[in-house]
Amino acid sequence: MYNHLVGTALEKNTLDILRAALERLDAGFNNLPPLTPPSAGSNDIERVLLKVADRLRDNFPYFHPLYAGQMLKPPHPIARLAYALTMWINPNNHALDGGRASSAMEKESVAAIAGMFGWTTHLGHLCGGGTMANLEALWVAGQLRPGAMIVASDQAHYTHSRISGVLGLKFSTVPCDPLGRLDLNALKQLLDQGNIGTVVAMIGTTATGSVDPLPQLIELQQQHGFRLHADAAYGGYFGLADNLTADTRNVYDALSGVDSIVIDPHKHGLQPYGCGCVLFHDPTVGRFYKHDSPYTYFTSGDLHLGEIGLECSRPGAAAVALWATQTLLPLIPGGEFAQELSSGREAAKELHKKNAPIGGFSQGFFRSWTSFSGPHARRR
Repeated sequence: MYNHLVGTALEKNTLDILRAALERLDAGFNNLPPLTPPSAGSNDIERVLLKVADRLRDNFPYFHPLYAGQMLKPPHPIARLAYALTMWINPNNHALDGGRASSAMEKESVAAIAGMFGWTTHLGHLCGGGTMANLEALWVAGQLRPGAMIVASDQAHYTHSRISGVLGLKFSTVPCDPLGRLDLNALKQLLDQGNIGTVVAMIGTTATGSVDPLPQLIELQQQHGFRLHADAAYGGYFGLADNLTADTRNVYDALSGVDSIVIDPHKHGLQPYGCGCVLFHDPTVGRFYKHDSPYTYFTSGDLHLGEIGLECSRPGAAAVALWATQTLLPLIPGGEFAQELSSGREAAKELHKKNAPIGGFSQGFFRSWTSFSGPHARRR
């Protein structure tokens, strides 16, 4: 899939494909009145761009398959090409008029992600990343449970406590067990005190890759009535892998029962930054986004993506890149993308074996992390 296209140098072979795609795109506008394009100043552009290339060399070789210093990898070539191609038009996926094709492609892409979690009914959209996606999920939670507390484990991403502060929501952490998972007994004690509106389940913590005990959290939800939000920004795609541990598989199989999910295509979804996604199981939460913008939504009665998101202008190119990637590599069990995720977990296990004699990591850490770790890890 991807690793085969990445060598020790930057991949450049697909530039000819981009030129061919640009010619086809240009042919779609041949019926327009002739236009003499302004001088591009190609000499000056080249001079500045070469300076940019020189400046960019002051980076670590994130693209190299052996680089493991940061959770950074280049996007898949199809994502990079589709993004670049779309930038010749630069659509805005806020109103349909600003990005007709790219808005449709975003809806299709988001529906495919929702389908990966077993949802056929949902409300969702792309956003700038996991931080913005979690902000929207907690904002909706606060609208539904005003004054109630947000709870997450002490290994949850710091985003949740910071966002709760921004939104004016109360926030509390719950201790974790030795494997970095939310401690159920500690949560029960907090629930007995009342006023818990939302519990955040981490489906892959950034530090250890731990997945919280979602089936048991759903049982507690049925008893106490809180909202259940799954932060799967880091590990969401690994439900497609076929070699998870039994406990981890049970967690992913239970994801269809939560109220909201966040996943980051710019982490394991092979996308350029920034590309996050927020999903709500109940489409009626769209009522909280409702607003009036007569100068924006006046030409179509269809749903504009700006009507179901807090962000206004958003890059249509991100949606096109995701659509192209998911068309090439469908989100299906046993598919090429799923097989790469499984291979990534095996690679993580092998890394554990080679490092175990050094004693640099605990057994608990690696048992948890290798539950789903993969080759395309990204940070928020």
